[in-house]
Amino acid sequence: MAKNVAQIVVDALEQAGARRIYGIPGDTINHFTDAVAKSNLRWVHVRHEEAGALAAGGESYFTDELTVCAGTCGPGSLHFVNGVYETHRNGAPMVLIASDVARNESGFNFPQEVDQRKVYEQHSHFCEYISHPSQARRIVAKAAQTALTKRGVAVVIVNGDMFTQTDKDEQAWGVMRPQPRCLPSEAELSELARMVDEADKVTLYAGIGARDALEQIRAFCDKVKVPMVHTTRAKQWLEPNNPFNVGVNGILGNRAGVNALERADLVITLGCDFAYTQYYPDKKIAQIDIEPTHLGRRSPVDLGLVGDAASTLEALTPLVRARSDTAHLSQQQAEWAEDHKGYKDAGKESDPTLIHPQYVANLLNEKAAEDAIFTADGGSPMVWLLRHLDANGKRGFLTSLLHGTMANAYPQAMGAKLAYPERQVIAMCGDGGMTMLMGDLLTLVQEQIPAKLLIFNNGSLGFVEMEQRVEGLVDHYTGLKNPDFARVAEACGLNGRRVENANDLPAAMDAWLAEPGPALLDVKVNRVELVMPPKIEASQVASTAMFGVKAVLDGRSSEVISLLRDNFLR
Repeated sequence: MAKNVAQIVVDALEQAGARRIYGIPGDTINHFTDAVAKSNLRWVHVRHEEAGALAAGGESYFTDELTVCAGTCGPGSLHFVNGVYETHRNGAPMVLIASDVARNESGFNFPQEVDQRKVYEQHSHFCEYISHPSQARRIVAKAAQTALTKRGVAVVIVNGDMFTQTDKDEQAWGVMRPQPRCLPSEAELSELARMVDEADKVTLYAGIGARDALEQIRAFCDKVKVPMVHTTRAKQWLEPNNPFNVGVNGILGNRAGVNALERADLVITLGCDFAYTQYYPDKKIAQIDIEPTHLGRRSPVDLGLVGDAASTLEALTPLVRARSDTAHLSQQQAEWAEDHKGYKDAGKESDPTLIHPQYVANLLNEKAAEDAIFTADGGSPMVWLLRHLDANGKRGFLTSLLHGTMANAYPQAMGAKLAYPERQVIAMCGDGGMTMLMGDLLTLVQEQIPAKLLIFNNGSLGFVEMEQRVEGLVDHYTGLKNPDFARVAEACGLNGRRVENANDLPAAMDAWLAEPGPALLDVKVNRVELVMPPKIEASQVASTAMFGVKAVLDGRSSEVISLLRDNFLR
């Protein structure tokens, strides 16, 4: 019996390994959702499509398997855009089924008509229409293959009436997932080995592209006695069980991570595409990356090699001279130990009415499960995740480091929890991010997703406020008039708790984590907490002082007193 396009698309998605589809049903996908209801796929009914795309992206990021979103015409499909951007930049494999108006009305500015290709081709690896029923399985299979192998989003555009068309002569188009081994030439490896042997101090700077190369990194660092600095996105994979790790570079980094690069004669970047050029040292740099267009795009390099991280480092290590001098490595390891201790000591305060967010994060680190999955909103929750939560090889971490969006944390946690129902999944939310997509608290209840939501409630867009103050500006438009989030949660059907005193936090956190269903913990934290960079420049001190002068002149002297007391006088 011939299948219609809706049935073919659903079957092809199942064959590609998808297990869930996130979306909101509607006119142009009604035949598609009917086919989903008769399949083994689960439809996850969200309240806002952006939350659906973020949830699907959270699932696919942690599983490295295909997830799906489906949207109706212009409005439904367009609501996915920000979540699709976030997912694509995270390198998470996802297919978006973007429907459009019937073909006989296409091109005539029919209500809800949108040129989906123009919208989505700029943030996807694949974006194509199904123009004939015979293309349906082929297009979907190629979209899934592209998403899985190129790590990102693929978009399939389907006019609403196309879903009802049938194909009597289907061909068995399937999904291939090759795993090639890519290496530089022998001459290039020999040249890099020469550079390593001639350098007095070498530092390895590894990114998420080296996520599968921890064993090779440890072997290389041990032989050459060099420290490893990692990017923020590589925390989950390269920080655990790694004695050569000395932390992170950049404004969210630590002193040892920054110094390890600045003190080196040669820096080897491995699968690293860190975007901020000002944090690359003015030293010799050799870059190893699987993508040729990445070579030299962030900083000038002396040698650029194309290869996958694990295979390239495995081939390089036998070629370099073994060293016994550990001075450079030991210096950075000692500084990293001090940096790490500083993170663990941060936020302790004798005044229980002043809850520092670092204290909340450190307590969460102690109480969360060994294999917990954490997501964090962009802004200050992202900083507390990166600095205060320990990676141990079992935990998972995701925050919006490339797209820098708000409101990503708890939608991504929804997808992660659906993928790993047996694991603890915790979203570290900002109050601004929570209120942006608060409607999908109802999805947690309706879809029975027992994720745990922790709100760092500082009554402001805290990271923006800090940025303005460090610029020497009086902060504007950053204040938030928030509800009692615990009562909002309870009204939605979740368990809700609120904490305003540090002495109450340990017991409240234990009870919150022990809840069998979805639960929310609203913690009133210090509003004027500064996110300190690894090195404080004189200009930053001067700018903060300038904020103080301007704030006093603006009649806000009490905020200056709070800023000084809560950040510099403890």
